[in-house]
Amino acid sequence: MHKECSYFSHRSCEYFPCHKGADTKNFNCLFCYCPLYTLGDQCGGNYRYLENGVKSCADCDFPHRRENYDAIVKRFQEITAIMAAFRAHTQEKTQERKKL
Repeated sequence: MHKECSYFSHRSCEYFPCHKGADTKNFNCLFCYCPLYTLGDQCGGNYRYLENGVKSCADCDFPHRRENYDAIVKRFQEITAIMAAFRAHTQEKTQERKKL
């Protein structure tokens, strides 16, 4: 579904476009930092893991294509579930440290 809030192109950004070979006429900056990053290997994008274990999305333009807005928004529940689980784990570890 087309929504005005689903697309923003910041052409004056010093990093625009932030991905080599990107279609600059249809480059969405709305998800400048991809919300799907936290989904790891389940994000659906074109990523790779570097030798140091960091996920590199340098070759991925999935969040920057206008037509993918709905696909990203539909995954927000997955993202919040991961965040909630991480928070619960962090709180548990904090409680364990307090007992020591």
